[in-house]
Amino acid sequence: MSDLLLVRHGETAWSATGRHTGRTDVPLAPAGVEEALSLAPFFRDLRPAPALVLTSPLRRAVATAELAGLVGGIADPDLHEWDYGAYEGVTTAEIRRTRPDWSLWTDGVPPGDGDHPGEQAAQVGARADRALTRLAPVLAGTGGSAVVVAHGHFLRVLTARYLRLRPEDGRLFLLRTGTVSVLSTEHGLPVIAGWNIRP
Repeated sequence: MSDLLLVRHGETAWSATGRHTGRTDVPLAPAGVEEALSLAPFFRDLRPAPALVLTSPLRRAVATAELAGLVGGIADPDLHEWDYGAYEGVTTAEIRRTRPDWSLWTDGVPPGDGDHPGEQAAQVGARADRALTRLAPVLAGTGGSAVVVAHGHFLRVLTARYLRLRPEDGRLFLLRTGTVSVLSTEHGLPVIAGWNIRP
């Protein structure tokens, strides 16, 4: 079995300030560019080279992949970040002024405008399941790892689904910008082999 490597994109101005950044296509901040470049030696030295690289179509993920030296990445719309609906661009602290006990994982988001209709955890989980189905042939082989370059909340849901947990259990996996995490198997069972690695 091959490993699944997860890369959270580098820092953006919105992620640095805690703003929910779903479908808004913000670029990497200078610090995010540096984070992405710091991943290049890891992927340059990875043997065998990745057999498949999938990225979110949003430019912060595409740029991270390119700066990390992951050439030939395929943009996959299922790898978009969680659609935060009316909470797009809003911080958790701002939301909790009116909803003190709010949690994305259990409460979801209210609908926003036409560009931000909002998603619940189950919908994000369904997208993660589709991505895992597409990755399955590579992961079943031994010809090199698969790499997914995407977003914090989406990758946390993807991890939960890989581990056969509920989408809401993604809340258990804090994920930093500009890091690599490794999902693998042990004795035929899915495991986390590395998390928040900064090479």
